[in-house]
Amino acid sequence: MTNENPLTKHYNGKFEKQEQQAPGLQQKMTPVPDCGETSYKGTGKLTGKKALVTGGDSGIGRAAAIAYAKEGADVAINYLPFEEADAQEVKAVIEEAGQKAVLIPGDLRDEAFNKELVEQAVKELGGIDILCSVAGEQTAVDHIEDLSTEQLRSTFETNVYSLVWLIQAALPHLKTGASIITTSSVQSYNPSKNLVDYAATKSAIVSITKSLATQFGEKGIRVNSVAPGPIWTALQITGGQPQEKIPEFGQKVDLKRAGQPVELSDVYVFLASDSASYVTGQVYGVTGGVQIN
Repeated sequence: MTNENPLTKHYNGKFEKQEQQAPGLQQKMTPVPDCGETSYKGTGKLTGKKALVTGGDSGIGRAAAIAYAKEGADVAINYLPFEEADAQEVKAVIEEAGQKAVLIPGDLRDEAFNKELVEQAVKELGGIDILCSVAGEQTAVDHIEDLSTEQLRSTFETNVYSLVWLIQAALPHLKTGASIITTSSVQSYNPSKNLVDYAATKSAIVSITKSLATQFGEKGIRVNSVAPGPIWTALQITGGQPQEKIPEFGQKVDLKRAGQPVELSDVYVFLASDSASYVTGQVYGVTGGVQIN
């Protein structure tokens, strides 16, 4: 077996400028992100478990959902109604892996919907062992005076409020041994000047993760976070990055390229699995070399 060069394992060229209206569709991106549809190989690490993944239609959430299914879990995914075409692709991959797929579209900014989401997932899956929150909103704004109250509110509602609402709704259904996995970001530790609101929400997610790890420890429920660096997802081409920065997106990190969603799959699986039985309150960076601390 030969070692793979991390510099060239995945796409390492320049990206085409491409813009979509948020939330966008992954299937229309060039190149289409690798979320593990064929590249991820499961080994039964999550056999018999049941997972709810937000943002599971595309990008990192899609990679987590696909990996969970290929590891033997039944999976419910949440996404916005506009993203139905991407979600149907994920459903097909999950079912091809021999697992149950439950599609639950809806807007996480609606507090009541978070409860409905959990109740439907519990009903159709028969419970929840893995609560994986990935859905996020990111819009670059060069100057703080141009950051609208509407965007500020929407970013916090999507990234922070919904996380709290989701956990509140899920907690009565989470038994000893369950795992909660949040998605923070390298922006939590190294915020970009044009992502003031987004970076702030990701710092909040780190704080919430650590607080709840302590709060839920005695319940035997683990809470951890994954902190991605520059990953090629629809988030980037729907306003998350200025169009002029798209061609060289991710190329300033140590590994000289953007990451692909599938490169986070193993971390999401590990944190969801019984192999991480002594891991809680931790933040795992998958950043291409950017330091988090």
